[in-house]
Amino acid sequence: MSDLVVALGLVLVIEGVIYAAFPSGLKRMLASALATPDSTLRAGGLAAAVFGLLLVWLVRG
Repeated sequence: MSDLVVALGLVLVIEGVIYAAFPSGLKRMLASALATPDSTLRAGGLAAAVFGLLLVWLVRG
């Protein structure tokens, strides 16, 4: 359970750094995401989730 809390904390750190360092770039990226079809976002999210799962499996397994 502590690994999950650490992982969530790292996600918040990375997001916070991106918001602080590149606020205008993040706004442009979000505007671009709004213009992207749902199916493309869904496929990208699924690919990222599978890649993350494989990465955790390789490191922890």
